[in-house]
Parts: sequence; C-alpha cells; structure tokens
Amino acid sequence: MRLLISFAALFLSVLLLQMSSGGVGPLDALSGIQLAFSTTEIGLLGSAHFLGFFIGCWWAPRLMGSVGHSRAFAAFTAAGAIGLLAHMLIINPYAWSVMRVMSGLCVAGCYTVIEAWLQAKVTNESRGRTMGIYRVVDMSGSLIAQLMIGVLSPASYVSYNILAILCCAALLPLTLTTARQPETPKAPRLRPMLAIQMSPLAAAGVVVAALSSASFRMIGPVYGQEVGLSAGQIGWFLATFVLGGALAQYPVGWLADRFDRRWVLIWLSVAAIVSSGLTMGAPGFGQTGVMVSAFIFGATTFPIYSVAAAHAHDFAKSEQRVELSAALMFFFALGAIAAPSVASLLIGLYGPHAMFTMIAVGHVILVVFGLTRMRMRPTSETKTPYVYMPRTSFTVGRLFRRQRDRR
Repeated sequence: MRLLISFAALFLSVLLLQMSSGGVGPLDALSGIQLAFSTTEIGLLGSAHFLGFFIGCWWAPRLMGSVGHSRAFAAFTAAGAIGLLAHMLIINPYAWSVMRVMSGLCVAGCYTVIEAWLQAKVTNESRGRTMGIYRVVDMSGSLIAQLMIGVLSPASYVSYNILAILCCAALLPLTLTTARQPETPKAPRLRPMLAIQMSPLAAAGVVVAALSSASFRMIGPVYGQEVGLSAGQIGWFLATFVLGGALAQYPVGWLADRFDRRWVLIWLSVAAIVSSGLTMGAPGFGQTGVMVSAFIFGATTFPIYSVAAAHAHDFAKSEQRVELSAALMFFFALGAIAAPSVASLLIGLYGPHAMFTMIAVGHVILVVFGLTRMRMRPTSETKTPYVYMPRTSFTVGRLFRRQRDRR
C-alpha cells in the first residue's frame, strides 16, 4: 500500500491518459461511419495516430532534456486535448488525420515522461511490484476506454469533450505532485538494425503483432458495424480482445520460459490463424460467438510482441537492452502505421472479413519465417525472464532491463 501511495500520482495520470487515448480510436471509427467517411479514410486516421506516436517516441526524451518532465508532460497533454476538441469544429477526414497525429504524439510523449519518472524512482526491491501495478493500471484504463464506447455518442462534441477532459485531468496528478522531478535520462539511440542483428524473427514478430493489434483496435469498430453490432456491443467486442490478451500473458509467459521461444511464437501464430478464421465465422453464432472469438483473438495475438521481445533479448547484452527495446518499438510503430490503412482498404474492396484474412496471411508468413530461422540458427543458451512489455514508448526498456538481467 505504501508503494501504491508513493506512485499514486503517476498511476492516476496513466489511468486517465489511457481512458482518453484508448477511447479516441474507436470513437473516431464510429464517428467516421456516421459522417460517411470511406473505410480508407477511417483507416488513415488510425495510421495517423501511430505516425504521431512514432514522432512522440523520438522527440519526447529530447524535449524533457530541454524543459523538464512536468513541462514536457503539459505540452504533450495540451497537444492531445487540442486534437480531441478540434474534431467537431472541422468535419474532414484529412483534418482529423492531423488531429490524430497530435493524439499519437500526446500518448507517446506522456508515457515517455511517466516511464522516465518511474525508472528514476523505483528501487531494485520495489521494481517488480511497481511494474506489476503499472501494467495493471495501464490495462485497466484500456478496458474502461473500450467500454466507454457504448455510452459515447459518435460524431458528438460532448463525446470528444469528455475524452478531452480526461486528457486534461491526466495533467493534474503529475504536475501537482510535490515529489522532486528526477534527472532527465539520456535518450536511447534509435538503431533499428540492432533488432535485426539480435533476431530477425523477433523483428518480424513485432511487425506482425502490430498488424494484428493496430488493425483490430483501429478498424475493429468498422468490422463490428459491418457485421451488425451496436455501439455498445462494439465496445464489449474491443474490451474482450484486450481482456483476452491480458489474461493470456501469464500462461504464455510460463510456456516461453520453459520451451524454445521460437516454437511458442510459431504456435501462437498458428493459433492466431485459427482465431482469425473463427472470428470471420463468429457472426453466424450471434453476439456471444462474436465476443468469444474476440477474446480468443486477443489471447492468441496480444502476447506475440512480448514473446518476440523476450527472444531478441536472449541474444543481447545488458548494455544493449534499452536500445534493443527502442528498436523493437520502431518496427512495431512501422507495422502499426501501415496496418489500419491497408486493413481499411481491403475492407472497402472485399468486405469486413478481408481484415482478418490479411492478419491470417501475416501470421502464415511469420510461421514460415520462424521455421526457416530455426534451421539457420540454434536458440540462445541462456534465457532472460519473460516480461510483458507495454508498447508505450522507446524508453520503456529502461524499466524492465533489470528484470531481464535476472537469470
């Protein structure tokens, strides 16, 4: 409890930020449908979000070095709030794309500040518990955000205003805390080739993880609307995906720590292919079938990023871990930028099931590539502990480096 209280301001900011940022994607998709945006234009909004995310990940450590943690957090929060409030002032998909860049910038920047603050304050004794609480708070905020879709009216100023209020509220706990700001950490060098050098399979794995996650979370509402779900049902559809992914972390981590991680990654992809097929057939079994399929889809696709990251870290030295985490996040961001646009284009051309066909094809390629890599190189003789890795910022690797160094 003392630990929770000491980080209460940071965790409350995380919860509020996730509730705001996690809700804007599905709300934009439903609003775009109501405003007669094309599926391609709705996909562009999701891609724009991850473009802003990538820019924020790169820029945030540098801005913190110039103005400090609190001011940087305030600047990124302001950008997110402006992007939300401007939605109903300009009804245009391309203008909304610029606003979504600001939202992505806000998410990456704010998480970078929060994670840098946590990294400076945790001790070796409290690190494990602190990270556990952090991940629970982050996931809880994401679940609440998806469920909020059932009560937020699409294309409504009030709905975007509520999300903007939550975004602004995230500013209060961190900026009003009396805790002394930590020293600004040195920004990690962005070396994408380091991920390929450590493990080409891990780099491919995080791209496919982005293909699955970004497509589902940004274009999932379009799919839900196409198969006849109401706004409230779409919220539960997205929430069960997140819940399935969260609950799968422990059993998948247990398997990844006891067996060859490449086989775990391959079998997860095989299961993802099956779950993609189940999701395409689920509407025939009613609402319950759709929700169950979303849960299974989340359970089979969500842990892939963490398994791929763990496999890459098995080959890395301690001093390489922060830059390797940033490199893996870089490949995830690339996949996440492309996935919503491609998924929406395919839905527009071939119907709602085309998104899951695209995801299944991505996992087929990952399975083939994984089997090929197993013939080319043996697995690492040592294993780092499996760690559930949030995809929040390029600096998140600092928080988990010590946990990975435990043998």
